[in-house]
Amino acid sequence: MNAALPAIDRARLPKHIAVIMDGNGRWAEREGVSRAAGHEAGAKSVRAIIEACRELENIEVLSLYAFSTENWRRSKLEVDALFRLLSKYIKIELEELHKQNIRISIMGRIFGLPKKAQADLQHCIDLTKENTAMVVNVALNYGGRAEIADAAKQIAKDAVAGRVKPDAIDEATFAKYLYVPQLPDPDLLIRTSGELRLSNFMLWQMSYAEIVVLPTFWPDFRKPHLYEAIAEYQARQRRFGGRVKK
Repeated sequence: MNAALPAIDRARLPKHIAVIMDGNGRWAEREGVSRAAGHEAGAKSVRAIIEACRELENIEVLSLYAFSTENWRRSKLEVDALFRLLSKYIKIELEELHKQNIRISIMGRIFGLPKKAQADLQHCIDLTKENTAMVVNVALNYGGRAEIADAAKQIAKDAVAGRVKPDAIDEATFAKYLYVPQLPDPDLLIRTSGELRLSNFMLWQMSYAEIVVLPTFWPDFRKPHLYEAIAEYQARQRRFGGRVKK
């Protein structure tokens, strides 16, 4: 995508952008390479979008849907390749992310991941925990329904233990039991590859997110595509139950 960057208003950027990074497999099929090579190409797009968001400065959170609870259904060969890529990516990129003052957050059932992946991710969290420029929140072994079920389970345990009163549970209380309650809800959801689904991603948090779907496969996603999505977001009037947000 060599066209000039779409015009955007840097004073009205979304604070939290979430991305469903879709199309690695179809990109690989189109290019005549392995699915593992497709995921490797997708990792380059991760780097590109993080750099682009960081350059914009006022984007506070970038959430990336990396591996869902349903992705375990893929072949063992592909799953193993994905986690090898994760460790490789961390080794190559972590120091630069830390230098850029970016904090890494992980969302999902981390205990279900391979031990090496857990250790690598914990290292990311520990190294970057004091960083303040931007949060890169990565969803791994994540499912929106699983997150809601896990939150309900913990609320039930706290209610039995007397730490919370059932009649006092409202939306704000429930939200505190989600995986990353400290992060604001997404303002903009970008989905690549043209698919029109949420795919079980941040179901609670997406209640009022603006959704922009691009036909581009994720490995081809670069800064102009991000700007295109932001321009579309800024062209809309955000309504929250009928109210237009200025």
